Amino acid sequence: MKKIAIIMGSDSDLPVVQKAIDVLKEYSAPYEVHVYSAHRTPVEARDFSLNARNNGFGVIIAAAGKAAHLAGAIAANTTLPVIGIPVKSSTLDGLDALLSTVQMPSGIPVATVAIDGAANAALLALQILSVEDTVLAEKLNTARKNAADAVLAKDKTISENY
Repeated sequence: MKKIAIIMGSDSDLPVVQKAIDVLKEYSAPYEVHVYSAHRTPVEARDFSLNARNNGFGVIIAAAGKAAHLAGAIAANTTLPVIGIPVKSSTLDGLDALLSTVQMPSGIPVATVAIDGAANAALLALQILSVEDTVLAEKLNTARKNAADAVLAKDKTISENY
């Protein structure tokens, strides 16, 4: 399986990013986590992006708050799928990060999850990789079935009681 990169603009994003890490661990997916800033370490962010495919990565997750240019800066330098996580900050409750992440120019796509939506970013990365990995696809299908079964069990309990 190809690796998944998780890049955060600041170590202060780690509490959000941890949710993605936890999902990737649950699926035994190979990953690396790095701190590269689109503004403070643009050369390192660019170099990582340019070399990601050759270094065995299949998807990149980029988490950033405020101006949140990280996902776009990463996507500008690779054709690997990039998933942006807009991180909520004290400024505008993360709306600024959401808009910065989702408003990409034509030709440089970034998939964007909800503000602080790290778990979904990891799941989307796994789904992308599952296109060529049948074992991973089966794990994802099983997880979906288990989630559906849990909801239906709750429905049965509520329906019987009310």
